[in-house]
Amino acid sequence: MKISHYSFGKITVDGKDYTSDVIIYPDRVDSKWWRKEGHYLQPADLTDIINAKPDILIIGAGASGVMKVPEETLKFIKSKGIEVSAAVTGKAVELFNKLQAGKPDKIIITALHLTC
Repeated sequence: MKISHYSFGKITVDGKDYTSDVIIYPDRVDSKWWRKEGHYLQPADLTDIINAKPDILIIGAGASGVMKVPEETLKFIKSKGIEVSAAVTGKAVELFNKLQAGKPDKIIITALHLTC
């Protein structure tokens, strides 16, 4: 999967445009991702990602970083043996593309809040 464009509220993955928050798996895009509390990421919001057993999870917290990623959520992810990085969505997209190109042997998933 390759992200070719990101701007506030819109992302292009493998040539297809999305206008809602997404989870990008190695083989598909879930464009129906939503959190129990929209701007507060909790472990319960990550069930499908955890079940996919990624090596690396990259979280995009929004264009301005409005979606909060609490320390307890990061600790939960790490407790599952998953390397995690959280940043504003533009930086998360850059990191995702960089890691996709540089670590093809790793399972990398990214969960991106596209607005705020």
